[in-house]
Amino acid sequence: MGQRLRGGIVGCGFFGEIQREAWSRMPEVDIVAACDLDLERARRFAPRAYRDAPEMLERERLDFVDIATRPEAHLELVRLAAAYRLPVICQKPMAPLLAIAKAMVQAAEEGGIRLMIHENWRWQPWYRAAAEIIRRGDIGQPIGYCFRTRRRDGLGPAPYERQPYFREMPNLLIYETLVHHLDTARFLFGDLKRIYAQTRRLNPAIQGEDQALILLTHSSELCGIVDGHRFLDPEPDGPAMGEATFEGDSGWLRILSTGDVYRGTEKVWANRATEGYRGDSVRATQRHFIACLKSGAPFESEGREYLKTVAAVDAAYESAAAERAVKLQSHS
Repeated sequence: MGQRLRGGIVGCGFFGEIQREAWSRMPEVDIVAACDLDLERARRFAPRAYRDAPEMLERERLDFVDIATRPEAHLELVRLAAAYRLPVICQKPMAPLLAIAKAMVQAAEEGGIRLMIHENWRWQPWYRAAAEIIRRGDIGQPIGYCFRTRRRDGLGPAPYERQPYFREMPNLLIYETLVHHLDTARFLFGDLKRIYAQTRRLNPAIQGEDQALILLTHSSELCGIVDGHRFLDPEPDGPAMGEATFEGDSGWLRILSTGDVYRGTEKVWANRATEGYRGDSVRATQRHFIACLKSGAPFESEGREYLKTVAAVDAAYESAAAERAVKLQSHS
């Protein structure tokens, strides 16, 4: 691979645009081609535009592929990239089902390519700062935590205006949003062993759930809570889309919706990010992908490792349906 890597992006919708903007601020990368069913939209993304992903991969000389489509297309596109031996960064949700996610990993491994899931929440800078503070022992031994996430876009007869296909999804809040918090909990505190979840649908205009409470138990027996819905904005509003609290036996941390981090009443980390998505976490995720491609280091969200997060999502839905705690199996 040369110093500047040549990428092609498949999927030029709402979040694809966020990824394109982040790539544009990375001098080590050129997005040279884009593919979307809407050719005009693809033309706004890159110098060369395609409607057909196989044609793009056949014609272009690429170093990697960025898959930013809906999850239903991910397996086919990973298989296609594997046929061309191209590394992949693939947007979450990884796949509609755990079995399909496993097939994606198998396709990548059999094709000899590297697969990273674009899981940007753990790359929000306030969570990276919190991870370092907790690791240093500044709050002592962790006792528990809570993610409280909110956004006011789920109301009325036409909710989720920016992503209207959300209305038709049979699984929604955990699958699309709280998956981030399940993965961030794993990043901060290690593997999960048990999940208990309750869900409900408040807005009759949608198919899936729009409120959830999830109790997580880690392998260390540490417990935490994820509490989410999309009917209110945090106060004050901010890029963190809610708040998080981490308690230890000698203190506690709180991440405000502004992204600022407090230990007790003292601000110990200030959010100074002024561009990009949620603390410029998309760019940070993509920089990690490129750095690992160049160095050979493992991705934090390597496909096989990320199966643990997909399994946690599946377990949350199983728990909610069965009204009982669900034990997680190993998927490594």
